[in-house]
Amino acid sequence: MRLLAFGINHKTAPVAIRERVAFAPERLPEALRDLTTPPSVREAAILSTCNRTELYCCVDKPDDSQLIEHWFSRYHRLERDAIRPYVYLHPDQAAVRHLLRVASGLDSLVLGEPQILGQVKSAYRTAAEAGTLGTVLNKLCQHTFNVAKRIRTDTAIGASPVSVAFAAVNLARQIFSNFEKHTALLIGAGETVELAARHLKENGIGRMIIANRTVERAQKLAEELGAYAIALADIPDHLAEADIVISSTASPLPILGKGSVERAIRIRKRRPVLMVDIAVPRDIEPEVGELADIYLYTVDDLQGIIEEGLKSRREAAAQAEEIIDMQVHDFMGWVQAQKNIDILRRYRERNDRIRQQEVETALRQLENGADPRQLLQKLAHGLTNKLAHTPTVRLREASRNDQQELLRAAQELFGLKNND
Repeated sequence: MRLLAFGINHKTAPVAIRERVAFAPERLPEALRDLTTPPSVREAAILSTCNRTELYCCVDKPDDSQLIEHWFSRYHRLERDAIRPYVYLHPDQAAVRHLLRVASGLDSLVLGEPQILGQVKSAYRTAAEAGTLGTVLNKLCQHTFNVAKRIRTDTAIGASPVSVAFAAVNLARQIFSNFEKHTALLIGAGETVELAARHLKENGIGRMIIANRTVERAQKLAEELGAYAIALADIPDHLAEADIVISSTASPLPILGKGSVERAIRIRKRRPVLMVDIAVPRDIEPEVGELADIYLYTVDDLQGIIEEGLKSRREAAAQAEEIIDMQVHDFMGWVQAQKNIDILRRYRERNDRIRQQEVETALRQLENGADPRQLLQKLAHGLTNKLAHTPTVRLREASRNDQQELLRAAQELFGLKNND
């Protein structure tokens, strides 16, 4: 059995590639079941966010990695050569290390950001509900959650309030000095939008509009933050009111097109608008950025902004890497033990068969009037002889063949000392 981590992220692929291989949340269960259709793919989980798409799989053989790559390209209707420059593959120990680093925020666009752990947990729940988790991935995910929690508790990795959402709001503050006089439109109601809304409120934004496909969900967040909730279909009626637009949905198609933004600009009499698209696939058509008076940023454009305030997190990251080194070793020890568990199972099953046979023989003799005391002695003697027979034969052969390594191993295995 091999453990594999396969995927792309913000370091290896631009947003134009990442959005083509992103999985819509509602399609994940189907994708997981399709991925595990081949018998050699025993377990699978898929992590798909705006910055990464990763498959975690347990497979039978090392060359099954080709099977995973083939499925990935086929599912997304892409040529394998088109994605090969952007993908990475981490086997076994490297796969464990990668997931621990991802969940701890060490591999994020914003070092130490906390949202990724929730996304990993969501990927775990989806795979569990789809029935594609087994012993190994289930254990790895639980181990990952514990390690990520320890890193956040024992280091300062999350001390600075830096995230993609924070970077978007920080960018808005650089463009609009008097926040209390401006209106922000937030599209979506997920974690990233919620975090951006909270940052906007903390920074004194004058007014907020929250648009979501499910109005009830937007309303819940709006009531908490003193905002106004609308449906996605109502965005064109309110777009001209927004000085700041921050969008992060799971929509497979753009929410805002060039035409609707042009109409809003005319109504605004060319007052500038900051638009931050932190969704993958993109919520705002790239052509919108060509319009005068529109300042359009994607998640990739935030890279320069998020460097601020990361010094303490980098120091904490060094401590986190040390914790991960130890935890990778511990998990791989557990994996190694699982490889030999079949030996233990067969050994116990054989001993159980011997015990059952001896007990059944003794019970028949007891029913025929045998002396219980003599029968008990005979049962113990017979059971001891049969359990010791095979090891005794093997040890005699080892002695005749001077197999000292096997003899020393037997002494260690049976807990024997020279004077026993």
